[in-house]
Amino acid sequence: MYLAHFGLREPPFSIAPDPAYLYLSPRHQEALGHLLYGIGIHGGFVQLTGEVGTGKTTMVRTLLREKLEQVDAAMVYNPRQNELEFLASICDELRVDCPRQPAPTLKQLIDALSAHLLAAHARGRRTVLIIDEAQNLSPAVLEQVRLLTNLETDKEKLLRIMLVGQPELAELLARPELRQLASRITARYHLLPLTAAETREYIAHRLRVAGGRADLFSPAAVRMIHRRSGGVPRLINIICDRALLGAYADGAHSVDRRCARRAAAETLTSPLSRPWWHRLHAGLPMWLEGLAAAVALLVAGMLLYRSLADSGDARPTVSVPTPVSASTPRALPEPPPAPAAAQTSPTPIADIGRILDQPEPLADLTARLIGLWTPGLQIGAGQDVCAALTTRQLACYRGQGTLNDLEQMDLPAILSLSLGRDTHQYVLLRKLGDDTATLLTADGPRQLPLAQLAPLWNGEFFLLWPDPAGSTLIAPGASGPAVVWLRRSLAIAGGQTPSQALSSVFDGTLRQQVLNFQHRHDLDADGLAGAQTLIALVTALPDFSGPRLSNAQPAPTPAPAASS
Repeated sequence: MYLAHFGLREPPFSIAPDPAYLYLSPRHQEALGHLLYGIGIHGGFVQLTGEVGTGKTTMVRTLLREKLEQVDAAMVYNPRQNELEFLASICDELRVDCPRQPAPTLKQLIDALSAHLLAAHARGRRTVLIIDEAQNLSPAVLEQVRLLTNLETDKEKLLRIMLVGQPELAELLARPELRQLASRITARYHLLPLTAAETREYIAHRLRVAGGRADLFSPAAVRMIHRRSGGVPRLINIICDRALLGAYADGAHSVDRRCARRAAAETLTSPLSRPWWHRLHAGLPMWLEGLAAAVALLVAGMLLYRSLADSGDARPTVSVPTPVSASTPRALPEPPPAPAAAQTSPTPIADIGRILDQPEPLADLTARLIGLWTPGLQIGAGQDVCAALTTRQLACYRGQGTLNDLEQMDLPAILSLSLGRDTHQYVLLRKLGDDTATLLTADGPRQLPLAQLAPLWNGEFFLLWPDPAGSTLIAPGASGPAVVWLRRSLAIAGGQTPSQALSSVFDGTLRQQVLNFQHRHDLDADGLAGAQTLIALVTALPDFSGPRLSNAQPAPTPAPAASS
């Protein structure tokens, strides 16, 4: 209706997942890198999550549209199937020759699929299974997915699997009964909404692809659209499409702030509010989880109060941490200085119970973690915490791992402890020894046996790290300043003097250097410079001066040798 009025060839803001309109923000580029890793020779099992409308399906379709050399792909769009239907869908996608009449059994389908994969492998082809909306898979089908990962040769998986879904997928895989499946995932990535700057570029990009002017939306209109959509591409599309229609009806040739606001009010079910996931995603995704722990503590305190009151004892004062509001993130308090004596001599404690009896709000722990890097820094209410830290050359990293992973990264981290059904508590790990852990509490460092902390930790951690490369994944085929930094840093960490002219392309030589570094530091050797590898590299450099988990410093740099 409005195309000719604005000089457009086609609607620029359709919500259909058209790869022609794909906008690759830095985070989308990293997500695509993880998908490409899953398809590669050393790929295996990849998990991609993101909120509704962040572009997951569009990215997958973009990947499938590329004529990837020697790759056969099967895409399962409908996960609500039983095991037999699920395997039949895979066989149909891959055109597997299997019995049709009478109805085949599970064994017949698996045997036919295995034979097909072996034949494809013999021809030098790789087979990839992509499951969209994977959060809807039943436990029985997920178990079948796990069994499919057993199809392998002595050196390589015959079937590479990608699970794509909403954040509930990560929660589903965190269930104890699915731990065997979760442990096989080799790469995970969570796709976040767009920033304000990326929203502006996104709108301009789609307008250009549709043949229109990139400035059809005023800067004030773009800011309004970002605020009301929370940076979610699907919501941006919906608002922009309605705004163009409204401007056309008014006879205007551009969209102003008033028109954008009216369009948002007409299309969004929650007027004048940003989606809660956007308000929290960069501030700290773990804050919302802390709400559950705070509620549990409140209930426990009330029960204790009633119990003591009924028994005639003096009524105690129950102190309950204030949960972080999901609608109004509060400012991080300035961390109080720990007593001087406690800083130098952690107090041994008999067990972790004394710490668990005094839970601290996650915001306080985060402020204390920030204080280890930039003492005195305060972040205002409503600010994007991680975005604010970028001005101090710090990046946030939330991951899932083991104690060995924390040792290799060698940085203080906030750990998530599981204390029962849907109950979590957080602690700040300041030091990590062979048999002990030191937690930084409001009363100063407290040391305890590692054997008491480890069983409670669910593997989730959050840390800060200096990110000079400006990326959490540098992969083969990449180019630019980040690759130059990677070459220089690997040379320095290896005791070499980097040459003046370093290639800016991630080639086979650089991949081997990354593999060598990963082997030396007991990291997963995949040849990709992912977040954990980059963090370990930063902390291995002689000029690193940030806080460490260990007391060790990098080994003295050997006599320099020229490096290319």
